[in-house]
This record gives sequence, structure tokens and C-alpha cells, in this order.
Amino acid sequence: MTKEYIYTEKAPSAIGAYSQAVKFNGIIYLSGQIPLDPKTMILISSEIEIQIEQVFINLSHVLNASGSSLGEILKLNVYLTNLENFSKVNEHMEKIFEKPYPARAAIGIKELPKGSLIEIDAIAAEKK
Repeated sequence: MTKEYIYTEKAPSAIGAYSQAVKFNGIIYLSGQIPLDPKTMILISSEIEIQIEQVFINLSHVLNASGSSLGEILKLNVYLTNLENFSKVNEHMEKIFEKPYPARAAIGIKELPKGSLIEIDAIAAEKK
């Protein structure tokens, strides 16, 4: 099988030496997304709820470009600069995903690129 590198202008461009996603054997490995506006590459807001929404929008655009969707996510890694925002992530996930929910890890970290409060990466299956 060959690797397919995924890119869409609807999501922020990589701000380093990585691809938005890589597809291999029907599995999509998504790089971390922070809440950047894809056109301006500027943080969308300083409010956590808006940042969470934008991260999932960005992930969704990359998944769509790869032939998948948010509903095909198998595993999420959520990075937060303040773990008190964890309940807000749960609220958004309950709106986005149906049960059973994807596997997930939540990690508290000191800081994220561009002053973001959240970053999420994911592993997803290709739509069948």
C-alpha cells in the first residue's frame, strides 16, 4: 500500500515540517489542529468554546479531504493548557459524536503554538 498525503485549503496549512494528514491502509492519521482561521492563519478567538468548535471544524475539513468524516474518528488526543476546560470539550464532543464515543486521551500541557488553549489530533477510518 502507498501513503497518501492529505492537504486542503479549507484547513490551516502546516506551520512546521508535517502534513495535515496521512492516509495508509484505510486509516487516516491527522496532525494536531489548533483553532486557526485557515485563510488568515490567526487564532480565531481567545474563548475556549469558540476554539474547541474551530478545532473540530478544521479536523472535519481535513477528514473530508481524505474521504472520511468526524464520525469515522477512532481515537482523539486532546491537549489543553488548562484542564478545567475538559468539561467543555466533553460538552462539544457529546454534540458532535454519537455513542459509542471514540477513544480519547486528554493531556494538560504548559503551552501550545500561537497561544492556543487547545489542540487535537486524531486517527480515523476511511469511509467505506
